[in-house]
Amino acid sequence: MFLTIGTTSAGLGAPATDLGFLLHKNPARPQSLEVAGGTVHVFYPEATDERCTVAVLLEVDPIALVRSGKGRATEGFTLGQYVNDRPYAASSLLAVAVGKLFRTAMTGRCDARPDLATRPILLDIRVPALPCRGGAAMAERLFSPLGWSVDARPVPLDPEIPAWGDSRYVDLRLRGELRLADALHHLYVMLPVLDDAKHYWVGSDEVDKLVRAGDGWLGTHPDRELISRRYLAHRKRLTDSALEALDRLVESDGVEVETSPDEPVAEVGDDLAGDSEKPVSLAVQRRTAVVDLLRELGARRVADLGCGEGVLVAQLLKDSSFTEVVATDVSARALTYAERRLHVDEMSDRRRERLRLFQSSVTYADARLADLDAAVLMEVIEHVDPPRLPALAHAVFGAARPGNVVVTTPNSEHNVRFETLPAGAFRHPDHRFEWTRAEFQDWAASVCLAYGYDVSFRPVGPDDPDVGPPTQLALFRLKEAV
Repeated sequence: MFLTIGTTSAGLGAPATDLGFLLHKNPARPQSLEVAGGTVHVFYPEATDERCTVAVLLEVDPIALVRSGKGRATEGFTLGQYVNDRPYAASSLLAVAVGKLFRTAMTGRCDARPDLATRPILLDIRVPALPCRGGAAMAERLFSPLGWSVDARPVPLDPEIPAWGDSRYVDLRLRGELRLADALHHLYVMLPVLDDAKHYWVGSDEVDKLVRAGDGWLGTHPDRELISRRYLAHRKRLTDSALEALDRLVESDGVEVETSPDEPVAEVGDDLAGDSEKPVSLAVQRRTAVVDLLRELGARRVADLGCGEGVLVAQLLKDSSFTEVVATDVSARALTYAERRLHVDEMSDRRRERLRLFQSSVTYADARLADLDAAVLMEVIEHVDPPRLPALAHAVFGAARPGNVVVTTPNSEHNVRFETLPAGAFRHPDHRFEWTRAEFQDWAASVCLAYGYDVSFRPVGPDDPDVGPPTQLALFRLKEAV
């Protein structure tokens, strides 16, 4: 069994050999480790400042594997436990070896290069012999939603005899810009899932392993049920337990706020009055500012990323100039609330055709978000853990790449104007941070530099001469579209 993980100095933004720091494996020193059923070796076939590739080679002893009690009990014929593809094809054995070799790297910790550990880097992964139930299409289906460019080529049974057709193996190559820790977790879960087999007994402890490895991505994957079912050897009770645990993680993740339309959770300041005689809440002013700006831009295909209960979506659907309205949220329950609020089942055919409502996370690339005129992140980014902001920037500005992106977020300087908000507290219990105007502008500038956008800023709500407006709005415009 064999796989490689490579990068370049350009993809890493540092000498390519810094990959060794991230993996906690010295490029100058090959290592070997005993694992169940064999020995795993890690070495670097190339290690220069420009390019660096780490290779993992697992030598499996089929006889030792059977004697240990961890070989598969049935292989279709008498000697099947001893004569099989286990020594050659990537499987759960390789996944376990990866987990053991790169245990520290999978935590996302690297004291020597902490900046590299927390941001996406350009990676090139190859697994030349991967058993894949469902073929190349299944590999594409499972890896693409995670931000990978997938090249899965069926391996012929015999290259000299094309008439025999393809085997059940694929030569898999993944390219993408992701955190290394996330990439390792993807491999750890997906190798046995694509093989649809495990070399050991699957018990309840495997649920915890799956949930830990899938934290931050599996809960929002469109095929999470299939992945969970295969990983847990099609044991329904375990699969149901895993899905429930993933639901709890998604609900507590906070990337998109989930609220019930019957009991909305407001941020401090959302009841802020405007200057008119009839009070206008900050939430209404914010939505009005966003919709007016989208009209000003002439946007027709728009997306509300992190739509929650669908309040902004409802306002967009009322305006027929928006010919397509995409609404996404990481929480399936939030989307259910949105459907109820929008009365999707009672919509006219014409309005229903304009709406696309689906589950998606703002921190993972999603091909369904391509070719948009504008995307909106309204009060979303402050719910994302700071180490995940580069992933959000890549998913929205790098992968989806709409012509315009509208981002609103609280202005922390204005918090002193809220009498009921304790000093130093955030406006909402789920906020991971709240930025000053300078901090927001610094982040916006870094996004523009990385992805080729221009940015301008507008106030939302009363613009206090000392501390600025309660909400700050940034309009990003793609340079090639301006």
